[in-house]
Amino acid sequence: MGIMHVAGDALDALREALNETFLGYAVLGNPVWRWLLAVVAGIVAYFVIVILKGPVARRLATLAKRTRTRLDDVFLSIVKRTMPLFMVLIAAYVGTLVLRLGPGVAKAFAKIALVAFIFQVAVWLHRIATSAITQVVTQRKGEDPAGASAFVVIGFFVRLVLWSVVVLLALQNLGIEITALIAGLGIGGIAIALAAQNILGDVFNSVAILLDKPFEVGDFIIVGDHLGTVERIGIKTTRVRSLTGEQLIFSNAELVGSRIKNYGRMQERRILFTLGVTYQTPFEKLRKIPGIVRAVVEAQEQVRFDRTHFKEYGAYSLDFEIVYYVLNRDYNIYMDIQEQINLALYERFEAEGIEFAYPTQTLFVARENASVT
Repeated sequence: MGIMHVAGDALDALREALNETFLGYAVLGNPVWRWLLAVVAGIVAYFVIVILKGPVARRLATLAKRTRTRLDDVFLSIVKRTMPLFMVLIAAYVGTLVLRLGPGVAKAFAKIALVAFIFQVAVWLHRIATSAITQVVTQRKGEDPAGASAFVVIGFFVRLVLWSVVVLLALQNLGIEITALIAGLGIGGIAIALAAQNILGDVFNSVAILLDKPFEVGDFIIVGDHLGTVERIGIKTTRVRSLTGEQLIFSNAELVGSRIKNYGRMQERRILFTLGVTYQTPFEKLRKIPGIVRAVVEAQEQVRFDRTHFKEYGAYSLDFEIVYYVLNRDYNIYMDIQEQINLALYERFEAEGIEFAYPTQTLFVARENASVT
């Protein structure tokens, strides 16, 4: 206790001595020496922050080179993102603590420092969110382009919400009443939403498409009477390249509300076709047809035979129904296989003397013998 009293007495004596010199001249309610002390305190605080920032950044840089994890890279980027303006404002606030200011002025400086701190924290959080989203997008870009696009959209909304909250907190700490502002923004937001409901609907539907993934880039889809390959899933529209070459542009809301056939998800293709032979085909040859068809189909690669049946008596042919599966979703491969089957069946039927049917009509004419007297 004695040491504290001695130190206090020494400080009082020093203040009195300074006040008796030109340094005791009052400027804005504080002697010059106190202003000089405030400047020194601010400068010291600034250099302390800079000195602390430097070694931390160097240490994190060293760790980032040694490790594969991105966590230390994120912290390094956060340290580097510390704004010089923030450091200056914090140092200035430390300097004001030395001065004898009125309650209103001191409170104003405290609010400015708090707002600077809020914005600095927002910059750090923005950097963390950006780094996390960038990492996810980079990982998914090759194997899941649609998912990567979804995270880009989600990242935009995350940053929008973050900065909206920051601005509202800053305004509140500056003494601005934000209740009426929020209410006004709510009414304005409703008006904007009503005016741009189609655009907003497409944006939210794009997120639904990217997250639910009814189709992905590269899938072959059919929407109503239109068909083609998905080239791009955008914020408002999805673009499809049709078989005839032109680009089809669908709004995302239209796609979400439509029935979509996605051939990109097809694991195997079920093929059903019929062939007909003439009514003059002998019974023994008719019985051979299912075996011939089965042998021809099973001789093809990437094919699983299902069945062959004498289905019905047609108008001008005896009809057989054949079902098999192509174990590949590629349409060109299916057509190549079907072509080989057709050629092989033609060759086998020709060798067996079995005739394919074609539309024919048989006209029976009855003649009456007229007697002449």
